[in-house]
Amino acid sequence: MSAPPTAQDEEFQRRILQGVSRTFALTIPQLPAGLDRAVSNAYLLCRIADTIEDDAGLPFDDKRSFAARFIAIVEGAEAAEPFATELAPRLAPHATAAERELIAETARVIRITHSLNPRVRAAMARCVRIMSDGMVYYQGQETLDGVDDQPAMDRYCYYVAGVVGEMLTALFVDHCPALAARETEMMHLAVSFGEGLQMTNILKDIWDDRARGACWLPRDLFAAKGVTLSGVAPGQGGAAFADGLGQLIAIAHGHLRNALRYTLIVPASEPGIRRFCLWALGMAVLTLRKLNARRDFANGQEVKISRNAVKATVVATNLLVGSDRLLELLFAGVSLGLPQRHIATPLASVAGIAGQPVR
Repeated sequence: MSAPPTAQDEEFQRRILQGVSRTFALTIPQLPAGLDRAVSNAYLLCRIADTIEDDAGLPFDDKRSFAARFIAIVEGAEAAEPFATELAPRLAPHATAAERELIAETARVIRITHSLNPRVRAAMARCVRIMSDGMVYYQGQETLDGVDDQPAMDRYCYYVAGVVGEMLTALFVDHCPALAARETEMMHLAVSFGEGLQMTNILKDIWDDRARGACWLPRDLFAAKGVTLSGVAPGQGGAAFADGLGQLIAIAHGHLRNALRYTLIVPASEPGIRRFCLWALGMAVLTLRKLNARRDFANGQEVKISRNAVKATVVATNLLVGSDRLLELLFAGVSLGLPQRHIATPLASVAGIAGQPVR
């Protein structure tokens, strides 16, 4: 177990969050005192795992080794300093300065992790283990042909986002014991919430992912329309490809409707947690609107929401945060016109993984 965190460690965590995620640097401070510290730490753990997976210069076997070592570090079975010393200089040139600093200072993050209570630490360790194992597995499966089918896409989304939703739920319940009575329901909805956000990102980033040799779209859905994913050029997929995107937009929209259900389970007396969820949900719905209107987009910048849209999301949700009915009306208005598919929970495709206990 690490030594107690220092004031410098706490300051590092606050500062590095700004460098590695503008979105979470915006949303996490909305959380109540104490919970914001735990969620910041959890995000940084996930970002370290993601940095390993994303690094283009690390061979697959080395990624698997570093991921396993990082799991052991989070669980308290290995020291962080040798890991950081070995990994930091091996990061590829495309790694940002903030990512390099985060890896180099892994020990600071871990000291805060190990200062948290046992339930929170266990939820974080479980998340990092499932995420790391899953991302490394899928790293070896990257292809321009897409994944086999929708269940395969669901599993990928679970590994990179659904499990994070489960972890956050555990942290929310730890902070707000009144949620314990609905924890099981929230855990199922959390997986759907995570998938909705991740599917939105996948659709927005189709062409960026393709440029690095990856595609996370379900191959069978497009093959049924006569589309070979590896042969589609940016902006030139035609009507059949656009129709396939529309079906995926509908699924993502269904997941985001579950995300609203999740958010409204949180009592109005916890406006910070509600804002944290609502801001992410609002930005995802606005992105789906742009995707739906521009299914022939050729670059992620074409479907990126504006800063004014982000500000409008913040203002609207802040005004309505305490009213379930008004939030439902706001969501209905913003999502008007989007195709939709109802998504039941739990997701059968990930039930075997998501059923693992968080405690």
